[in-house]
Amino acid sequence: MAGVEVRACAAPELARDEVLELYGSVGWNAYTRDPEGLVRALAGSHRVVAARRDGRLVGLARSVSDGATVVYLQDVLVAPGEQRGGLGRRLLEELFAGYPGVRQRVLLTDDEDRQRAFYEALGFTEAHDHSPPLRAFVRFG
Repeated sequence: MAGVEVRACAAPELARDEVLELYGSVGWNAYTRDPEGLVRALAGSHRVVAARRDGRLVGLARSVSDGATVVYLQDVLVAPGEQRGGLGRRLLEELFAGYPGVRQRVLLTDDEDRQRAFYEALGFTEAHDHSPPLRAFVRFG
């Protein structure tokens, strides 16, 4: 990952078009179909971390949090040409560095083996595998 800068940023530092390009490159069309909603989501995020190679946005992670007891990892995405080289890990390490002492780090993701392996390598446990047992619930409106 030489040559890639990873740092926390404010949402206004991210241009709408570059964000749409990144989300589109990984097939997250639910976001790209509503560009203004995505811009609002980024602006409403508690913390945003961006990765740039030669000025080009190649990765992003964002969270929703109270800043004291719980942080929800909302998005982590890496441009296809940058995947499998440790950039996702770097994004999450920088994102979570802003939450010292926050005990609960929570995420909801697709049911794919790649995601499970990635998050387990970062110390996450699926709710049903946790000890003591946990339940996770979700409701989409």
